Amino acid sequence: MEIVNRKAKYEYEFLQTVEAGLQLTGTEVKSLRNGDCNIGDAWCLFQSGELYIRNLHIGEYKLASAGQHVPLRMRKLLLHKAELKKLERRVTEKGLTLVPYRIFFAESGFAKCEIALAKGKKSFDKRESIKEKDVQRDLDRTKVKR
Repeated sequence: MEIVNRKAKYEYEFLQTVEAGLQLTGTEVKSLRNGDCNIGDAWCLFQSGELYIRNLHIGEYKLASAGQHVPLRMRKLLLHKAELKKLERRVTEKGLTLVPYRIFFAESGFAKCEIALAKGKKSFDKRESIKEKDVQRDLDRTKVKR
């Protein structure tokens, strides 16, 4: 199961991506495995030297009897200290942002979040992206017709 923030590639230009672990409870993991998650409005922030993800909606697990999680709680992202310092430095100095792009389960079975160090696109960059998509779509159509 993979949950992707498709809007992020349209809104931002990715400079670097990093894979981070997610600190989750049991019912959150089960809901993620069912695909009950919305990453579209999520964003990352640094708080006292640690990285957190906000506005990540993981729906309640329907079959849980008690101990249900809060769907919109702040969740900690797990990275090595050196990576955290490097990302925090780049975000504060250069005015870049961290965008959660994709949530997936690694081969080890742990939930991971791919975060991108990104720079916001201007409106003309967005028009260029749309133009490239249209050209690619037209090329794909001509290949199918042959």
